[in-house]
Amino acid sequence: MDIVFFIGRILFSLIFILAGISHLKDFNHTVEMTKKFRAPFPRLSAAAMSVFAVIGGISVAFGIYAQIGALLLLVFLIPTTFIVHRFWGLSDKQQKAMQLVHFNKNLSLLGVTLMILYSGSGPFSLL
Repeated sequence: MDIVFFIGRILFSLIFILAGISHLKDFNHTVEMTKKFRAPFPRLSAAAMSVFAVIGGISVAFGIYAQIGALLLLVFLIPTTFIVHRFWGLSDKQQKAMQLVHFNKNLSLLGVTLMILYSGSGPFSLL
């Protein structure tokens, strides 16, 4: 059953690795989004959040200091969930529904992140 946990850890991490790479590839758009949501120091915030997602995802996937990686993912997820995916107050029903889906997805990702933060990376970890 250890392999099941390992596969789950890899699948969980992929969303962060791919999102972070995407944010870095289209960095100007990422900076514009940080400006839109009034993040402090937009370029630095965009870079930090993108790098946190990639490094945190890789850390958890390979089990290399996974609890530190989970902490990076937590720092990425909290503002993303509660600032970027604010569904409350939106008047457009389609936008509201879409943001609610992202909000709920991120809540579940936060749950797994907290579990890894508490228990570590589990089997087949490198460090």
